[in-house]
Amino acid sequence: MIIWVNGAFGAGKSSAAREMLDLVPESTLYDPEALGGCLRQLLPEKRLDEVTDYQELAIWRRLVVETAAALLAEVGGVLVTPMTLLCQEHRDEIFGGLAARGIEVRHVLLDPGETILRSRITARTDFPDNPAADDTARRWALDRIADYTAALPWLTGDAYVIGTAGLSPRQTAVAVTEAVGRGEGVCGIIQTPEPRAETVAAGVLLFDDADRVLLVDPTYKPGWEFPGGIVERGESPVRAGHREVAEELGIELNRGLELLVVDWEPPHPPGHGGLRLLFDGGRMPSADIGRLLLPDAELRGWRFVTEDEAAGLLPPVRLDRLRWALRAREQGRALNLEAGHPATR
Repeated sequence: MIIWVNGAFGAGKSSAAREMLDLVPESTLYDPEALGGCLRQLLPEKRLDEVTDYQELAIWRRLVVETAAALLAEVGGVLVTPMTLLCQEHRDEIFGGLAARGIEVRHVLLDPGETILRSRITARTDFPDNPAADDTARRWALDRIADYTAALPWLTGDAYVIGTAGLSPRQTAVAVTEAVGRGEGVCGIIQTPEPRAETVAAGVLLFDDADRVLLVDPTYKPGWEFPGGIVERGESPVRAGHREVAEELGIELNRGLELLVVDWEPPHPPGHGGLRLLFDGGRMPSADIGRLLLPDAELRGWRFVTEDEAAGLLPPVRLDRLRWALRAREQGRALNLEAGHPATR
């Protein structure tokens, strides 16, 4: 298990986490910030200059998951992880990766309130022998309070919130430990095993009366997606499309699926790639739209969008696939793609 102690910079996560080691049996402190320090030594300066925070690096997010899995395999027990995580897509990627490895995550948010948070940051002394560095660290943390405030709507819905105003680090640690002991902070994310080889996946495009396409928001990976998933062993892609729509949306499609695109996705480690098929599922009746029922452990939301609106939601490879699928639908013929673009040879 991992107890992920989240909160703004300066919320007292690290202090509380260290205290928790005395309260949680067989616990180990796991601070992913150390991985950021390693990457500063390993990555070229040019790559580091392209980001403002190491959390923006895909390699850091992968290392967080892989290191946690390796650490648990080595020491077992519970990892106490004090780490600010304010980007929902980063949360999806990291927690989804942990779930795929069968690692349970308890997500707890420490919230002292903005006034106390500001006073704590102002009073911090991380570099007693370097006043200039201390001042820089304080200004950096204060500047990011706005990011924390902006993230609160999704954070408070995802994590178990503990108000820490007036609490000492020990009292905070006790509150977190007791909350986890009561079963709070459970992240009910679907455990999708990581593929070990190329896969075949079937997606279904569903439309409303305005010809907008339905997208869903997975809890276990970043970015929006089409309804669909991996074709199981011995299953046809069309049957997989019908099954996935029923599982993800709670509706049964009583019509056939028309193939729009076949896209070969090349391997990009750690992904193995494979074939991605998109089918036209037709227009959804208003009655079906009104009774869409999403599985909480897999999807957090849905919406019908135009092609332009999809550009702000889908990752680039899925957006390319959608655009060519819409062109195929207009032309009335299936298209063969490679890496999101028509195959030239």
